[in-house]
Amino acid sequence: MNFLKRQLSVANVLSLLALFAALSGIAYAATTIPKKSVKTRHLGKGAVTTQKLRNGAVTSAKLRNGAVVGDKIAAGAVGSTQLGDGAVRSIDLGGGVVTSGKLKNGVVTTDKLANGAVTNLKLGADAVTAGKLQDGAVTAAKLAPSFNAQLVKNVSFVTKASGIFPIGFERLTAQCPAGRQVVGGGALITGEPTKVLLVESGPAVDEGGKRTGWTAAAREIEDEAVDWTLEVTAICAEF
Repeated sequence: MNFLKRQLSVANVLSLLALFAALSGIAYAATTIPKKSVKTRHLGKGAVTTQKLRNGAVTSAKLRNGAVVGDKIAAGAVGSTQLGDGAVRSIDLGGGVVTSGKLKNGVVTTDKLANGAVTNLKLGADAVTAGKLQDGAVTAAKLAPSFNAQLVKNVSFVTKASGIFPIGFERLTAQCPAGRQVVGGGALITGEPTKVLLVESGPAVDEGGKRTGWTAAAREIEDEAVDWTLEVTAICAEF
């Protein structure tokens, strides 16, 4: 006891009281920290970890613009159900991000395609078949001029026949209407065809090189008069 008295002094007592008060203050502060008194500057790097955040603590309103970048998102963390309508726009997608393997069947419809989006280079071989074309979908305006020039339009048939000729030779031409050219034709002998020979059958060509009709000719085989008729047909069309 005398030893303790000798060790006590005013300075020692004040030091012990100050230490006690300081420790009591820390304990009090640790248990009665006011709300919002801990600021970002009070937190050391890495102090706030995922395990220290309660569910729903971090909301979109608490994230500043650009805070969440691609390398901070775990694989599979953002699914289609977590995206709002219109959240992902075309300008937000990098080149090659959306591939055919990532598209569900039927997700790309006609109304989602921009005019001119599907070109010949984007169509696979045999991608467009007759069964995929609507009636009347392919018009003359949609055909290449070089191909359209090969097609025949407004086909008509013109036939011309002779009377019954008891003579040895006959030639006839079935003439196409104006503006049309012959694309085919033929001839028919009636009456006594076994005694008559078809000696000519082909397109009639004018001075300009246009095929204006179909010409045919026939003659009797024997030197005797028989009844026979020559009939010529021209198939005409517009080009």
